Amino acid sequence: MLLTLSVRNVVLIDRLDLAFKPGLCVLTGETGAGKSILLDALGLALGARVDPSLIRAAPGRVPGAAAVSAVFDIARDHDAIAVIEEHGLAPPAAGEPLILRRAIAPGGGGRGVRNDTPPAGPPARAGGRRPGRGGGGGGGATNSSNAQAIAGCSTCSAG
Repeated sequence: MLLTLSVRNVVLIDRLDLAFKPGLCVLTGETGAGKSILLDALGLALGARVDPSLIRAAPGRVPGAAAVSAVFDIARDHDAIAVIEEHGLAPPAAGEPLILRRAIAPGGGGRGVRNDTPPAGPPARAGGRRPGRGGGGGGGATNSSNAQAIAGCSTCSAG
């Protein structure tokens, strides 16, 4: 389950910290309110390919680095544990959260860490497509079972 999502310097968002509670959490809002930006940020934390246009550029300023982090509570028997191990990472200890952080440089490069430990191999990508951009645009399921498994949702478009 996604516990928190923190977003810094992504598109329109300067600084945002969201905390989610158990149960159904729904993001609603008018067109242009930023729902897709939040899904993009979650995708970045999960390892989606970086689109440099996601980095916020304040008027009259050079874009700075962006950062996202997502904290998950994952049961030991959850499918995400196998995905984490497939990528050569140790799963979090029982009762400990999984913390995924990603720092993105203005040019689009960056670095991801899991529980403050950089991965030993190449970055694990969550499908390489922007969240909510499956099929013909708009919100839709992507083909990223890895990201969906880590996000704790088999029917969502989080990856």
